[in-house]
Amino acid sequence: MDREEQRQYLTAPLIHFSEENGYKSRSVNEGPSSRANVIAEVKRQLWLAGPLISISLLQYSLQLISIMFVGHLGELALSGASMASSFATVTGFSLLMGMATALDTFCGQSYGAKQHHLLGIHLQRAMFVILLVSIPLAFIWANTRRILLAVGQDPEISAEAGVYARFMIPSLFAYGLLQCHVRFLQTQNIVFPMMITSGITALLHIFVCWILVFKSGLGYIGAALANSISYWINVILLAVYVMFSPACKKTWTGFSKEALHGLLNFIKLAIPSAVMVCLEMWSFEMIVLLSGLLPNPKLETSVLSISLNTGALVWMIPFGLGGSISTRVSNELGAGNPQAARLSVLVVLVMAITEGILVGMILILLRRVWGYAYTNEKEVAKYVANMMPVLALSNFIDGIQTVLSGTARGCGWQNIGAFINLGAYYLVGIPSAILFAFALHIGGKGLWFGIICALCVQVLSLLIVTLRCNWDGEAKKATDRVCDSMVPHGIVSRS
Repeated sequence: MDREEQRQYLTAPLIHFSEENGYKSRSVNEGPSSRANVIAEVKRQLWLAGPLISISLLQYSLQLISIMFVGHLGELALSGASMASSFATVTGFSLLMGMATALDTFCGQSYGAKQHHLLGIHLQRAMFVILLVSIPLAFIWANTRRILLAVGQDPEISAEAGVYARFMIPSLFAYGLLQCHVRFLQTQNIVFPMMITSGITALLHIFVCWILVFKSGLGYIGAALANSISYWINVILLAVYVMFSPACKKTWTGFSKEALHGLLNFIKLAIPSAVMVCLEMWSFEMIVLLSGLLPNPKLETSVLSISLNTGALVWMIPFGLGGSISTRVSNELGAGNPQAARLSVLVVLVMAITEGILVGMILILLRRVWGYAYTNEKEVAKYVANMMPVLALSNFIDGIQTVLSGTARGCGWQNIGAFINLGAYYLVGIPSAILFAFALHIGGKGLWFGIICALCVQVLSLLIVTLRCNWDGEAKKATDRVCDSMVPHGIVSRS
């Protein structure tokens, strides 16, 4: 059948009610704005977002636990491991995570269109591409010491970071595969098994770190190996679940040569997906580097580090909401329910605003004591207290940005998102940060004001795109995308 026949074949039956994962898929013609639908949508998103928040926190804790163990080995080991972890995030983890988010679009829309067999094909295709990309990244990690020395970092710290990064290379391949499996399961609304496997991995990681860091005599090298082992444990647990769980029976039908077809379509979306993520994450790393150029750099860097860690912690909540809305939008568009997708976006925006206000109030109430959780220095704690209202404001705006970015991934707007992030962070954010911090002498708080400026531009731009969205048109694009993913002479599955 030709493409138009495929599109009609996919969309025709989707206007009927169908039971899937405990809730009904709404009709295009059904009014989405009733109170019952809104309440049902809130429940769906909370059901998805809650486990996703836990998964993010547990996976984030792996490197944090390793750094905490290394911290007991001395200042030099801690500095080297911290720098290596930051370098790994910038040059590897952020890129692979960004590429994997292309599955939010492909798998989510295919699942909504009931083309379940395509999800396994998309997963294999993503794993193949990401493993290939990981090879040159591994060479970059192997030369971490030389790269850090070339950009003027301390020789001793660079040497320690270089060794740490080399022993983390196995985690690079595991991390990419892990992100693919997470997106594959998330888009099917299968989140609780991921939460359980992430929890098991985090608990085992503590034990593995204790053995390798303290008992084996490997020291900080043991912490790097522990990262690699734990990431592989997590991947293996999820892979076993995917292969043998009845929940994935329709979406995983084994390895197939079909995955080698359509690689270019995946790469076309994976590259802007990666750019969209990396441009944002790299800007925060640049802020850290700029803090070292301020007067009293030790104080400024310490306070900014505490602020970034705090921001990353509370950001996990909107990050979960972002994953939830990405899944909901892609599923509904793939199912031919554009108004249901629109309702999902409206609901998640209200949830993000509410969450931002509540978390912001908590941060402001805790501002005078929060700094002492990181340091005993009164000067640092007082500076942190002054930063907390600014941090609360940025978290509020960042929460809205995160769910709008999730909407963009669900719709397949990664190209637009990449351009928005480029303009927001590098044409507005970083120049504003430099202006506030160095020209107006506001210091570290000025650097954070620059981030807030970037977030404002990002939110405004994404909001305009979302408000101007033709949801019926997006549903048609989703159906066309699913059609393009099919093997040219294959049979359309209606499972």
